[in-house]
Amino acid sequence: MTQLNILDLFQGIATLAAAEPTILFGRIFLMLLGLLLIYLGQKGVLEALLMIPMGLGMATVNAGVLFLQAGKMGTLFLDPLASSTDDVVTQLQINWLQPIYTLAFSNGLIACLVFLGIGTLLDVGYVMQRPFRSMFLAICGELGTLVAFPLGVMMGLPVKQAAATATIGGADGPMVLFASLILAPEIFVPITVVGYLYLGLTYGGYPYLIKMVVPKRLRAIQMPAEYTRPISAGEKMIFAVLACVLLSLLFPVAAPLFLAVFLGVIVRESGLNYFYDLFSNQILYGATFFLGLVLGVLCEANTILHPKVLILLVLGILALIFSALGGLIGGYILYWVSGGKYNPVIGIAAVSCVPKTAKVAQKVVSEANKNAIILPHALGANISGVITTAIFAAVLVSILRAG
Repeated sequence: MTQLNILDLFQGIATLAAAEPTILFGRIFLMLLGLLLIYLGQKGVLEALLMIPMGLGMATVNAGVLFLQAGKMGTLFLDPLASSTDDVVTQLQINWLQPIYTLAFSNGLIACLVFLGIGTLLDVGYVMQRPFRSMFLAICGELGTLVAFPLGVMMGLPVKQAAATATIGGADGPMVLFASLILAPEIFVPITVVGYLYLGLTYGGYPYLIKMVVPKRLRAIQMPAEYTRPISAGEKMIFAVLACVLLSLLFPVAAPLFLAVFLGVIVRESGLNYFYDLFSNQILYGATFFLGLVLGVLCEANTILHPKVLILLVLGILALIFSALGGLIGGYILYWVSGGKYNPVIGIAAVSCVPKTAKVAQKVVSEANKNAIILPHALGANISGVITTAIFAAVLVSILRAG
């Protein structure tokens, strides 16, 4: 009988021992990072819906590396680098998450499903009641995209890769996924992982940024009472239909996402309760769960340790910081224009991480003044941010695809 090597039995440890130092320490770091994401998600510091499945997937995929044929190391989760038809079909028969990645993730379907669910949660009445202020802040909140794009080119990224990474500044995960698929499929995996990882971190990091930029006396400003005409469901549907058709006419490359989000709005306002319950619950949360899980599994060290990942990490965080600063600058401009009656914290909600940044704005303001209510204003900027993010990304994609 052949003597059994203990490492042959525990292959996760064996592959660690056999890995080169970069991969060894990378796997250990990613396992620990995954556990940290779970903890921070459970504590409510980060977005639990995304971070908990992502963290467990990240930790597990880096622990579950084994020896495959011809001594090659890999996992039984998925292979994002399979490109030929034969390789993809083979992986579909082996890896249990490969069907979700191939048939729903890498073609943008899961992004559209998330947008469809988000659409059912959007009350466009907040935008229609304050259209100019909301859209002004939303445009200011795209500063990160405008800054990160040239910075990426200066840091050595090809133009299309820099543009895809810059869309992280819009803080809209499905749009990052969609734009990177079209502009930079060769680094689609690291861009998407970096984008969603940072989007989760905004929930925990933005409150500190707000407090650094906006003094407490301004954070405590209570918005003055104002008369806003109630917006009927019919008017909201007309707005959604016209916006969807017009934006699709102008920017066809983003039409699938426009259709998804505005279809969700129409389902919400048309009284289709069965569809509303389906899209706002099962579809949205199911897609979010598998999105987080697949993103975590994509963080396998051999895949994520791309030589350009450091640049993507730097650009991603800069994009989100400058977008937040742009929104807050917009908030300050409205504060000055209004004679000191407008709370500048509302500007952070222009970063379109719906509805997280609107909630962050209200939470920070409530800490300074428990009687101050800014959520309706913040939601207007937040929802407008979804639209402007799609427009900015569509402009980049349209120009660079034609170039």
